Amino acid sequence: MDRVLFGDNQFFGVNHMSEEKARTQAMRFQHIGAVIEVLEDAYAEGIRTFMCTTHQRMSEVCDHFRTHREKYPGYKFYPCLPYAHKYANAAAELGVLGAIRSFLPQENALGALLKGGMSLARKDIEGLAELLVGAELKMFQGLDTPIIFLQNVATDFLLGLGFDEAFKIFADCVRERYQAEAGFITMNAPLLLKRLEKVGIQNPIICANINKIGFRMCGGMQAYDEMITQGRCRLIAMSVFASGALPPKEALEYVCGYPQIEAIVFGASSRRNIAQTKQLIDGLTQGR
Repeated sequence: MDRVLFGDNQFFGVNHMSEEKARTQAMRFQHIGAVIEVLEDAYAEGIRTFMCTTHQRMSEVCDHFRTHREKYPGYKFYPCLPYAHKYANAAAELGVLGAIRSFLPQENALGALLKGGMSLARKDIEGLAELLVGAELKMFQGLDTPIIFLQNVATDFLLGLGFDEAFKIFADCVRERYQAEAGFITMNAPLLLKRLEKVGIQNPIICANINKIGFRMCGGMQAYDEMITQGRCRLIAMSVFASGALPPKEALEYVCGYPQIEAIVFGASSRRNIAQTKQLIDGLTQGR
């Protein structure tokens, strides 16, 4: 796993502190060429991994990297699925079962099962998960996707339900079908780690908010400190700047103070900010 990963929130109007900034970014990146330009800036600064959602517009980005793969040697994608908004919109329009059917091939047996409104046995859940993951990952076909993440909206929903076996189903599907490792994004990493270990997933890849002020770190700072220092998982830190509440140097000094954190993911929309962040992380990492 690379030390520095590039995220995609800025491309789709996501900002947890400022709706106005989010709208401005959404307008700027309404054309895919603007997205590609920023990704090329990140690549020029030495960032080779793009951690991105399965937003429908991401298919255009994938098409570009497939077509021009010779320009980006060593480039990797870390898909994060599902992109919840499209399922939420479909569920509102079609109902839950109708939404699931809409994302599956019509001829498959599970589609027929769902049409009948029957309850699903475990083997059917495994098959359904496999089909949904396949539908989400179709846009990344032919690209290097060594780690595939379950988005926090799904991870934390399953945590709330206590359906821990679903994490094992997802990890097995990703490993067997795509020869990739499973990653899990969450707002409560200490709880998730316990649940993953409970179903036999050892040393998992977990992406979580880790920052100096505890912004969106459910479970409390002490629980995170204990989890990080124990070194029982491979951690990716996100929201390290607490959506702009922390100065870059102060924020990164805190995160890089934990040698157990393997990677840091951040989003930016200018080459200057990308370069500044990359250089700060590299300098603090080398100084450990």
